[in-house]
Amino acid sequence: MKLLATFAAFTAAATAAVVPETFPAGSALLEARNAVPGGGRGRGHGHHHQDKWGCNLPDYRHKVTIRASQNETDDVSDDFLWAMHKANHGGTVWLKEGETYVIGKKLLLDFLKDIHVQLDGEILFTDDIEYWQANNFYYDFQRSITFWVWGGEDIRIYGSGTLNGNAQRWWAEFQGRQVLDDDNTFYRPILFLTDNATRVDISGINFLNSPIWFNLLVRSKDVSYDNVYINAVSSNASVEPANSDGWDTLNTDGVSITNSRVNVGDDCYSAKPNSSNIFLQNLWCNGTHGISMGSIGQYPGELDIIENIYAENVTMLHSSNGARVKTWAGEEVGYGYVRNITWKDFYVEDVDWPIVLDACYFNIESE
Repeated sequence: MKLLATFAAFTAAATAAVVPETFPAGSALLEARNAVPGGGRGRGHGHHHQDKWGCNLPDYRHKVTIRASQNETDDVSDDFLWAMHKANHGGTVWLKEGETYVIGKKLLLDFLKDIHVQLDGEILFTDDIEYWQANNFYYDFQRSITFWVWGGEDIRIYGSGTLNGNAQRWWAEFQGRQVLDDDNTFYRPILFLTDNATRVDISGINFLNSPIWFNLLVRSKDVSYDNVYINAVSSNASVEPANSDGWDTLNTDGVSITNSRVNVGDDCYSAKPNSSNIFLQNLWCNGTHGISMGSIGQYPGELDIIENIYAENVTMLHSSNGARVKTWAGEEVGYGYVRNITWKDFYVEDVDWPIVLDACYFNIESE
């Protein structure tokens, strides 16, 4: 199916991040504040050290730190991957305030279980377009690629720091193209992607300048975002961010997005095919294409379902659309339905089309 992932570029594994066998220079492991007697770190030593999912409580988590990058080409991908392994099963990766951590290699983080990432500094992706277009994770759906894939269960990312996609060069070189054109081969990486992830919680952090969509949740369940800021801002007035959706969900059930601000040039949130039980509340969306259902029906013979979406207390400013449903039409398309969608207390200002039902999306001009 088009909705399932196909990972690409595994033949270039030599250029992907690798886990160091020993502590990388500048890294450290800090014992939990309340280390469990006998050398344990909380797992298997009694439920009072764990939550209902069996995950270590904050005072019983060891912390792992790595060295910061010295400049924008000082790649710490291997160190970061080492830290994620070291903190897995009950620990926290701590990225410190005022520091930048450059990621210049693709990362497959599909092994995660009970891990926290305290992001107080900045994760900065390199803008090496040639590398990323040859080394990435590829998804058939709208020919999407990503820098990294997060998967597993009980993943928490929090703090006051920034996930920076470093997109200015990507936007400039994409000018004049359309992402859905059949002849487009200039693929741009999604800033944050989960695949087959359960119980993911993201709070407090900033998402800055993604080359394309900011967040794509694939085959995931029970994901929450709270108090995050998503911002796409170009340093060149003649170069606009393109396809900078705030959130997209695909084959995903159970998502909560609350108390967050979005300043982008495309959908604030878009429910892609087979998205269900999505809760949106207290969102501020500026310059967007609205809260969108779809598109659905893009791929011939594919069943697309979007249902049980609830959006409440949304402020939509300076946008092209407000509440929108978009479906493909014609002979060579898929089928499906959109149902039980609620937009409540939806405030719009300077919005071209507050309510849009587009039954001829992209491939056929409506009359």
